Amino acid sequence: MRFEFATATRIIFGPGTIQQVGPLARQMGHHAFVLADSSLSRHTEEALSQLRSHGVEWTVYDVTGEPAVSTVLDAVLMAKKTRCDLVVAVGGGSVLDMGKSVSALLTNHGDLMDYLEVVGKGEPLRQPSAPCIAIPTTAGTGAEVTRNVVLLIPEQRVKVSMRSPYLLPRLAIVDPELTWTLPPKLTASTGLDALTQLLEAFVCNQPNPLTDSLCREGLRRAAGSLQKAYENGDDHDAREDMCLASLFSGMTLANAKLGAVHGLAGTIGGMFPAPHGMVCACLLPYVMDTNIRALQDRLKDSPALERYQEFARIVTGKSRSAVSKGLEWVEQLCSSLSVQPLSEYGVTEEDIPAIVEKAMKSSSMKGNPILLTEEELQKTLAKALFFLTK
Repeated sequence: MRFEFATATRIIFGPGTIQQVGPLARQMGHHAFVLADSSLSRHTEEALSQLRSHGVEWTVYDVTGEPAVSTVLDAVLMAKKTRCDLVVAVGGGSVLDMGKSVSALLTNHGDLMDYLEVVGKGEPLRQPSAPCIAIPTTAGTGAEVTRNVVLLIPEQRVKVSMRSPYLLPRLAIVDPELTWTLPPKLTASTGLDALTQLLEAFVCNQPNPLTDSLCREGLRRAAGSLQKAYENGDDHDAREDMCLASLFSGMTLANAKLGAVHGLAGTIGGMFPAPHGMVCACLLPYVMDTNIRALQDRLKDSPALERYQEFARIVTGKSRSAVSKGLEWVEQLCSSLSVQPLSEYGVTEEDIPAIVEKAMKSSSMKGNPILLTEEELQKTLAKALFFLTK
């Protein structure tokens, strides 16, 4: 057995830990380029206050929407003009991906397209990134501990990745208090993303003992706390569980693989203005059903079938749960969290062939526990389009 495991250089977890950003940033640089989500300005103000009190200058860049290639280039230009020597990203996955991208391009010269997959040259980053501190304010993407970023190219209706160990943040500060004010809809969307990442990494074709242990623990916490956090945002224990589930999901996807849900969801997100977590949730039960049927038909001895059954036991809390019970649990959770069909985001039956064609080339699809046919993927999408019964 051989495997590799990499994560952020340092992770600090716990309520109130955002207060450590000042003294730790001071050890990394003198002028911080702060990327922030304007809708969560209270958290940004806390970070800026900490930086100020420890003698760190800062320049703020407001991130709106998903990170696009043009936005990253604009941010890098500003960071260079203001001579920033470290990056602090405070926000959701989009903000964190922006921060990681900027920190990489501050030290790696050349065109951004040189480093992008699919549409670019996919060349490796050659220099360590500028110090990056990632502070998530949502519980879902785990981007604070991943070694990739996902960027949007609107004119091509596609999302592409840049991958490198140098994209791992120097420091991840995960403070559950920053998620207390998340509204239910965002709690559901980000939490369902974390759940999907944990399950896909668990059943993928390249798991390892470290990611397995993190998946099991993350799934247990998400199963017990996602709906609680959705229904009662003041449930601090549930919020903490979801922050851990998100953190673990990022660590697992960075060191194992994902699957067809993310292969399809990433493609759909590049083509339509749809929240990633909700698209994952919409697809999850249908992809699970397709995978299980395909495994039972073509790979009956696959360990992935045992893992789907273990997933059922974890989420239901019953030691003798069948594979079908895990699927039923996911369907019920999606219903409780008001997940909508793909048609609500503008996806039509005519779009299905193009989505499948693009998705089959994605890196996420390569981690699926079984190679799904074009016909299987098209049928799966057709069901998710209107929430058709199986």
